[in-house]
Amino acid sequence: MMENVHLAPETDEDDLYSGFNDYNPAYDTEELENDTGFQQAVRTSHGRRPPVTAKIPSTAVSRPIATGYGSKTSLASSMGRPMTGTIQDGVARPMTAVRAAGFSKAALRGSAFDPLGQSRGPAPPLEAKNEDSPEEKIRQLEKKVNELVEESCIANSCGDLKLALEKAKDAGRKERVLVRQREQVTSPENINLDLTYSVLFNLASQYSANEMYAEALNTYQVIVKNKMFSNAGRLKVNMGNIYLKQRNYSKAIKFYRMALDQIPSVHKEMRIKIMQNIGITFIKTGQYSDAINSFEHIMSMAPSLKAGFNLILSCFAIGDREKMKKAFQKLIAVPLEIDEDDKYISPSDDPHTNLLIEAIKNDHLRQMERERKAMAEKYIMTAAKLIAPVIEASFAVGYNWCVEVVKASQYVELANDLEINKAITYLRQKDFNQAVDTLKMFEKKDSRVKSAAATNLSFLYYLENEFAQASSYADLAVNSDRYNPSALTNKGNTVFANGDYEKAAEFYKEALRNDSSCTEALYNIGLTYKKLNRLDEALDSFLKLHAILRNSAQVLCQIANVYELMEDPNQAIEWLMQLISVVPTDSQALSKLGELYDSEGDKSQAFQYYYESYRYFPSNIEVIEWLGAYYIDTQFCEKAIQYFERASLIQPTQVKWQLMVASCFRRSGNYQKALDTYKEIHRKFPENVECLRFLVRLCTDIGLKEVQEYATKLKRLEKMKEMREQYFFLQHTLKKHLLGVLALQFGLSTWNGGEQCQRKAPEQEGPEQEEQKSMRACFWNNYYSGQNNSASSKSERLSAKLRALPGTDEPYESSGNKEIDASYVDPLGPQIERPKTAAKKRIDEDDFADEELGDDLLPE
Repeated sequence: MMENVHLAPETDEDDLYSGFNDYNPAYDTEELENDTGFQQAVRTSHGRRPPVTAKIPSTAVSRPIATGYGSKTSLASSMGRPMTGTIQDGVARPMTAVRAAGFSKAALRGSAFDPLGQSRGPAPPLEAKNEDSPEEKIRQLEKKVNELVEESCIANSCGDLKLALEKAKDAGRKERVLVRQREQVTSPENINLDLTYSVLFNLASQYSANEMYAEALNTYQVIVKNKMFSNAGRLKVNMGNIYLKQRNYSKAIKFYRMALDQIPSVHKEMRIKIMQNIGITFIKTGQYSDAINSFEHIMSMAPSLKAGFNLILSCFAIGDREKMKKAFQKLIAVPLEIDEDDKYISPSDDPHTNLLIEAIKNDHLRQMERERKAMAEKYIMTAAKLIAPVIEASFAVGYNWCVEVVKASQYVELANDLEINKAITYLRQKDFNQAVDTLKMFEKKDSRVKSAAATNLSFLYYLENEFAQASSYADLAVNSDRYNPSALTNKGNTVFANGDYEKAAEFYKEALRNDSSCTEALYNIGLTYKKLNRLDEALDSFLKLHAILRNSAQVLCQIANVYELMEDPNQAIEWLMQLISVVPTDSQALSKLGELYDSEGDKSQAFQYYYESYRYFPSNIEVIEWLGAYYIDTQFCEKAIQYFERASLIQPTQVKWQLMVASCFRRSGNYQKALDTYKEIHRKFPENVECLRFLVRLCTDIGLKEVQEYATKLKRLEKMKEMREQYFFLQHTLKKHLLGVLALQFGLSTWNGGEQCQRKAPEQEGPEQEEQKSMRACFWNNYYSGQNNSASSKSERLSAKLRALPGTDEPYESSGNKEIDASYVDPLGPQIERPKTAAKKRIDEDDFADEELGDDLLPE
C-alpha cells in the first residue's frame, strides 16, 4: 500500500503543473478489501479503530463526530480523514459522494445487483392511525358534514324537499359540534369559515324551499350579520325574494336596494337582475311609474326580452300610448344573438360537411336557439295583441302600425301572423265579414301563410254549416301546404259532414302521419271508426288520445261509450268513474252511471247516481222520471210526488205528469187531494178519457153528486172517440178503393198508400203516353189538394161539434212531446255527439189506460 503513497517534495519550488496526477489515497477504493486497517475499522463498533501505524500528511484534520448514542469522539480514518458513514445491516455505506449509492464493485463480485435493497425483505408496516386523537376526530366530523350538505342538495334537486331539509338540519348540528371541538383543540382562528357558511346557506335555502320563510329569514340574518363572511350582502337578494313571496313588497324592495348597494358596479349582470326584481315588485304594488323607470334603465344598459315586455305592460297599465309605442320598438330591437338558418344548409355535396351539419342541426345549442326565438316571437305577438286596440283610435289601425313596425325589424315573418290575429280579433268581435275579408287577402301570399289563412276560412265556413265553401278552402289549404295537419283535419271534417266516413278517415290518417301529436285528427278518426262500427279501432284511437290528454273529459266519455257499444258494462262503468273524478258535477255522466247500474240490476247504486245527477241538474226529464218510478216501486209514493210535480212544471202540456201526481195522491190515501188534482187536470185537458175515468171512480167511492156529470162526459167522449176512429177507417178504406180504381184505369202497376205510384215502363213512349202522364199528374195534384181541403173542412166541423157539447167549453191545450235535451256538445271534432246517458224508461199515456177502474196504475 505504501508503494502508492507519493511524498511531497522537500524543495520549496513551486511547480505550476505538479499535483495533477496525485490524488488522495482515501479515494482509492480498489484495494479496500486488502486494507487491514479499513477492514478492522469496519468490524469495530461505531467505527472505533485501533491506533494508526503510520502518519500520512493530509489536509484533513480530525473533528468530533457524534455517534448514535449522542457521544462525541474525535475519530479519524486510517488515512487521517474523518469517517462519514456507518455500517447498517452488514452493508457498508459509501463514505463519500464519489461512488453512486447502491453500487459497488464488491457487490458485483460477491452478490447480485440490488440497487433498491429488495433482498432485505418487505418494508415494515406503516404506523397505524390513532383514531382517538382529536385531530383525526375533527377531520372525520368535517368530512361527514360535507357529505350531509351534498346529500341535502341532491335530495332538493330530486324534489324530495323534506329529506333535503332533514339533511340540512343534521349538517347544521354536526357543524356546531365540530366548531366546539376545534375550539378546544386549536385556536379560534383555525375554524373553517367556508364550511360554516355553506352549512348555513344550504339550511336557509332548504327552509325557503319548504316554505318555512320565518326560519329561512332567521338563518339568512345569521349569515348577513357575521362580518367574517365575505360577500354575505348578496344574500339579501334571497331575503328580498322571500318577502316578495310573502307579499311584503315594501320590505322586498328595501332588501333588493340594500343588496344593490353592496354589489360593486363590476358585477353588471347581477345588478341588472336585481333591478328587474325591483321593477316586478313595483308592478305588484301598482307603482307603474317606478317600474317604468327600472325597466327603462335595464333596457338602456342591457336590453332583454323580459324587461322589454314588462316595460310594455307597465306602460299599458298607465295608458300612455306614446310610451307603449316606444317600448314596443325597444322590444323589437332586442338582439337575439343566434345564428341564421342558412348556417344549417349545406353549401356543397361534401359528405363530411353534410354529416357535420346534420350533427349540429338539432344539438343542444340549436334547441336553445329555437327556444329563444320562440320566446321572442311569443313576447312580440302578445305585446302586439295587447297594445294594438289601444294605441290608436281603432284596433285595426293599431294592428296596422304594429305590422309595419314588425316588417321593418328582424321578425319579418311575424307580420303575417299578426294579420291572421287581426282576423281572429274580428271573430271575437262577431264581425265575421271583416274576418273573412282579412283572411282572403292571404290567398296571394306565400304557401305557408296562404295555407294558414285558408285553414281558418275553412273552419269559419264549417261552423256556419256552409260545407261547400269549407271544402273549397280546405282544398286550397291542403294544396298550399300538404303537410299542414290542421288543413287535412278540416278537409276530413267536411268529408265527414257529407257522410263519406272512409274518405274522412284517410284524411285524418294523413294528418297524423304529418303530425302524430295532432289530437284533433286522432279524436275525429275515433269518431269516424265509431260511425263505421269499427269499435276496436275506435277504442285504440281514443286510448292513444287518452295517453296524450290524461284528464280530457271528452276522451274519457268516448272510451266509456265505446265499451258500452261493445256490451262491456263493467269497463264502461270503470271509465265513467274516472270521468266523474275529473268532472264530478257532470249530470250526464252521473245519470249514465245510474243507467248502467240499473241495467246490471243494482238499484241502490243506480239510485245514488241518479239522485246526484238530479241534484246537479234538476231539469232532466228522464232522470226525474226514473226517480219517480223508483219511489213508486219502493212504495214511497209521497216522495215521488215532488219529482212528478217538477216534471209537470218543465212540460206543462204533458198530461201524464199531472196524472202521475194525482195517482201518487190516490196511492198514498189522500183521496181529496187526488180528486182536486183530477178536477184541475180535467179543466186543462177536457178530452182526456183517463182523467174522467178516475173522476167517475173517485166520485162514486166518495159519494159525490158530480158523478153523473162526469159519467155523461165520459160516455160522450168515448162515443166521439169511436166516431173518430170509424171516420178515419172509412177514409182510409175509400183512399185504398180510389187508388185501386186509378191503378186499373191508368195502368199503374203498384201503389203504396198514395205516397208513391209507379207505372209500368212501356217499351216506347209516344205522344199518347206523354198525355196520359200529364193527366195523371194533374189528377194527383187535384186529389191531394181536395183531400187537404176536405180534411180541413171536416176538422172544422168536428171542432164545432165538440164545442157544441156541454161541459167542453174550457180552453184546450194540445199535448206535445217537448223534451229538454241536457247533453252538451264536445268542442273537438266535426260531429261530436255526447251519448244520451239518462234512462230510457218512460211513462206514456197508455200506462194509465187500465181496463178495470178498480186496479191501481203502475208505471212500466
